[in-house]
Amino acid sequence: MTTKPAAAAARATVYGYPRQGQGRELKKAIEGYWKGRVTADALRATAAGLRRTAWRQLADAGVDEVPTGDFSYYDHVLDTTVMVGAIPARHRDAVAADPLDGYFAMARGTKDVAPLEMTKWFDTNYHYLVPELGPDTVFVADSAKQTGELKEALALGLTARPVLVGPVTYLLLAKPTPGVPADFAPLTLLDRLLPVYAEVLADLRAAGAAWVQLDEPALVQDRTPAELDAAQRAYRALGALTDRPKLLVASYFDRLGEALPVLAKAPVDGLALDFTERAAANLDALAAAGGLPGKRLVAGVVNGRNIWADDLSASLATLGTLLGLADRVDVAASCSLLHVPLDTAAERDIDPLILRWLAFARQKTAEIVTLAKGLTSGTDAIAGELAANRAVLASRANSPITRDPAVRARTGAVTAADARRAQPYGERAAAQRAALGLPLLPTTTIGSFPQTGELRTARADLRAGRIDTAGYEERIRAEIQEVISFQEKTGLDVLVHGEAERNDMVQYFAEQLVGCLATQHGWVQSYGTRYVRPPILAGDISRPEPMTVRWTTYAQSLTVRPVKGMLTGPVTMLAWSFVRDDQPLADTARQVALALRDEVGDLEAAGTSVVQVDEPALRETLPLRTGDRPEYLAWATEAFRITTSGVRPDTQIHTHMCYAEFGDIVRAIDDLDADVISLEAARSHMQVAHELAAHGYPREAGPGVYDIHSPRVPSAQEAAGLLRTGLAAIPAERLWVNPDCGLKTRGWPETRAALENLVAAARTVRGELSSS
Repeated sequence: MTTKPAAAAARATVYGYPRQGQGRELKKAIEGYWKGRVTADALRATAAGLRRTAWRQLADAGVDEVPTGDFSYYDHVLDTTVMVGAIPARHRDAVAADPLDGYFAMARGTKDVAPLEMTKWFDTNYHYLVPELGPDTVFVADSAKQTGELKEALALGLTARPVLVGPVTYLLLAKPTPGVPADFAPLTLLDRLLPVYAEVLADLRAAGAAWVQLDEPALVQDRTPAELDAAQRAYRALGALTDRPKLLVASYFDRLGEALPVLAKAPVDGLALDFTERAAANLDALAAAGGLPGKRLVAGVVNGRNIWADDLSASLATLGTLLGLADRVDVAASCSLLHVPLDTAAERDIDPLILRWLAFARQKTAEIVTLAKGLTSGTDAIAGELAANRAVLASRANSPITRDPAVRARTGAVTAADARRAQPYGERAAAQRAALGLPLLPTTTIGSFPQTGELRTARADLRAGRIDTAGYEERIRAEIQEVISFQEKTGLDVLVHGEAERNDMVQYFAEQLVGCLATQHGWVQSYGTRYVRPPILAGDISRPEPMTVRWTTYAQSLTVRPVKGMLTGPVTMLAWSFVRDDQPLADTARQVALALRDEVGDLEAAGTSVVQVDEPALRETLPLRTGDRPEYLAWATEAFRITTSGVRPDTQIHTHMCYAEFGDIVRAIDDLDADVISLEAARSHMQVAHELAAHGYPREAGPGVYDIHSPRVPSAQEAAGLLRTGLAAIPAERLWVNPDCGLKTRGWPETRAALENLVAAARTVRGELSSS
């Protein structure tokens, strides 16, 4: 079938692009700056070069309008905090003395000052820095970054569109500043914030911006009438400005629902909407709202969050339907391409047949350009691309890699009994206390210890053939010995082997599971300079042999104290991977859970008495719409229980979660039926302990007392203070003492000091409890 050309030539655009560079040059420059090896000017020069490279890649690929302002040294929400002048009082002196160092102090903290809280960006694995706002917050415009980057792009002769976090989303993401009542609503500051946005928009217009994009992803969540009214007021006010560029309001990650007519009727010049599978309802809703007569529609039809080749014919059909709903229709990805790796061309170890199934940022850009060409000139103009795309989709659908009859038969045979511990928690707790003999307020860590330069070098040497497997394993044994020895001397009660052999908590397992692929260069930003390489779950999942038993039992042989077996849970395996999109997530989760169940059983058989199955992504993957959550939580918690329910009552099952809004999933945390849960709590001032108490959580918990994402070493007094706060919510016999998260990203000096203080704090509070 031949489509008719669009009435106006469709433009290709994106909302954002990977920041790091092909070789993670940005990470290396920033970390070099932190260590004093790279000057501020050199860091800025590296950043400017990466921006130029990204814009030229986009323009050379055929993108008509490139984004600016999406680049960041650390986080785009933190950049917005700087743009509106909402600097916390504790950071103002640092920012005034040196804006760059002050910026990083807000992100990471210093030895004296705590950073901003960090949490997940909606349901992605990207972390943002939470704005802190209060009744006394004074907003002041600072558009230097936004105008500067726009001018850089214009100087290259490019058509550029600045991208900003919208004012409503910014306020909805914020929290009350410490000391402000918890019920303070930052959204009440909207009327105070809008004039600052007006000033920034005027500055961007003066700098040459024809369009500015304001991102409002918070509006895809369930919103109250008051919040929808705030959105209406915000865009009525901004739309009424005379000294402004044209405004494009963007929303993504899900359907807009009741917010769509609010934005459609606002006096702005265009909307950018997600039309991928999870937001497909936007199409009918837009039609029901009367479309966008006289306005621009940027249609996000290419999925910006996965790595599978787009179905170009299906996307073109969606675009054709949209043509009658707006004055002009342009083509984009569903969201920023920040969430995918840069380029499949760098991958050398993936079968070329499978590589054709994949689309990273550069390939998605090419898909967007092809769709814009087809929408403008008709399908005959892209007939070759469409034929090649159909062949790729057929190759994947018909591949034996994607279906394993044995895995499917086992998955189909799972019963309700397979997903429940045989004994109630009370019986298990008594058996575990008798078996483990732990003191009050037992101390432990989350799992990983510092991944030193020597370890990374050894891993690289093994890959390059400079050392053999025996030499590498000797290095791992020595590292485990050091970690166990340190923990014993420090006085920790439940030990870990330190995970020296693991490159990443998901990738390590994916490399040993059938049905998974690993990349060499598929880096994606998680936060700041932390990048991960998400595995690709391409087919049915199974475990051919034990994955962790060898190193866990070796560590246990070095000590009489219990050593935890450490696994990554099924939901986190999915959330931190790129998962196949050709079957329901629940089916893939059950396959992973059964593979991990086998591993838990082998650990127990080898003498491991404590097994931790981490699920930090349980909250992260929670659907943005409340109505979609029960189904997700049912299969997600079932997958965890399938993993952990085959053990004896005296085997203690732990889980771990970090950097999320736990209050939304307390009931699900309870439904996991883990014996012990450790959670991030240091930055959020033990908020989660009170949330667990309010729910009546009946099992043991370890709200963290050491924020490991900051270089700060908390004193023993500070950790003891947090413990006392935790004890106000959780009884001492059910309270554990631990850091917020794993220690992989920290250095040994700070790790030693912080854990020594953590143990000292536990002893101090134990003494207080004993004397009282």
